[in-house]
Amino acid sequence: MPTFKYKAKNFGGKKVSGTVDGSDQDAAIAELRKRNLIVLSVSAGGKDGGDNAGALKALLTDSNPNRYKCRGEELVIFTRQLSTMVAAGIPILEGLEILQEQADKAGFAAVLDSIVEDIRSGGDLSQAFGKFPRSFDTIYISMVHAGEVSGQLDDILVRLAEYMEETANLKREIKSAMTYPVVSLVLVIGITMFLMLGIVPKFRDVFSSMDIELPALTEYTLWLADWMTANVLTMFGGGIALFFGAKYYAKTKRGSYHMDWLKLHVPVFGPLFRKVALSRFAKTFATLVKSGVPILETLDIVSNTVGNQVIARAVDAAKENVRQGETLAEPLAESSVFPPMVTKMIGIGEQSGALEKLLDKIAEFYDDQVKAAVKSLTSLIEPIMIAVMGFLVGSIVLAVFLPIFELQKQLAK
Repeated sequence: MPTFKYKAKNFGGKKVSGTVDGSDQDAAIAELRKRNLIVLSVSAGGKDGGDNAGALKALLTDSNPNRYKCRGEELVIFTRQLSTMVAAGIPILEGLEILQEQADKAGFAAVLDSIVEDIRSGGDLSQAFGKFPRSFDTIYISMVHAGEVSGQLDDILVRLAEYMEETANLKREIKSAMTYPVVSLVLVIGITMFLMLGIVPKFRDVFSSMDIELPALTEYTLWLADWMTANVLTMFGGGIALFFGAKYYAKTKRGSYHMDWLKLHVPVFGPLFRKVALSRFAKTFATLVKSGVPILETLDIVSNTVGNQVIARAVDAAKENVRQGETLAEPLAESSVFPPMVTKMIGIGEQSGALEKLLDKIAEFYDDQVKAAVKSLTSLIEPIMIAVMGFLVGSIVLAVFLPIFELQKQLAK
């Protein structure tokens, strides 16, 4: 019976290697899986896989791991395919080689080529992913590491793919909610600027030739048009400076916190941003807990990925309590950031040992809330923007035609 060389990991995550007998490679893999080993590679005749190094590897080296950034959709497909292969008993090394060969993007193929080389050398999958932080974030790496240690890598990869798909859907919801008001606001500003800079000033000479007293609205509109024409460069320059200044301030630690606080409290959009942040918090927390990531490491990851510094600070404060052996729900409730429903459900989850299930329920609830908020926001914003545009354009048109109406009255006498 042929003898195969193998590299694998045991239930504790320790790397092991040796030989196993089998009628063919599939039989050898099946025997290793019966021993509860995570198969990394199996080869006959002393060959540990083929050498795929080539031109692709030159595209991306370990010294420059951030040259390529994997897109979300691309990473979801890769994760689902890898989980299917692992569940089917295909060794990780062989699965990665297959995915590297069929990768559409040369950059991602180069990333996988480097990862294949690391696994072939006996490295950990999570450590190989960790060399490419632009493609594989902290959540991804931590969950893969938990899957390696627990021996449930195929299940963890499925959860990862589902988590990324749900996160992408949430982003699309927010994008659809923000697109309409932003486009509408740009149109309102553009039309107003066109009327005030291009149309209204031309009526000054017409009104000057009329021997009538101009209404207050017309006087004010002409004055504002003259001021805007004289200071148009200052307005545009000031707007650009304000935009980039706010963007720079938002990158600072204090500015990031203030901007995130403003997001949570801004009228109309504030409730939506809060629901999105709470959904992301619960979804990330639940996914990591179910995957076996330690609670303190989970809180670290959640704090860094929740996307809101106000909530991140509350999570950091709670983490210190947990480190001292206290509960998680109590400090979250004291922060006043989390609604009572969320903190009470977390408290019940801690007491009953079903924290991940209750976190899933919280995430589902806020996902539904986000969808409902997006629909109501869209229906609310449309009449508001129409009213704003009608008021501005109507005021300008009325200011222009009021003197004409007055002149008609005088001529009719």
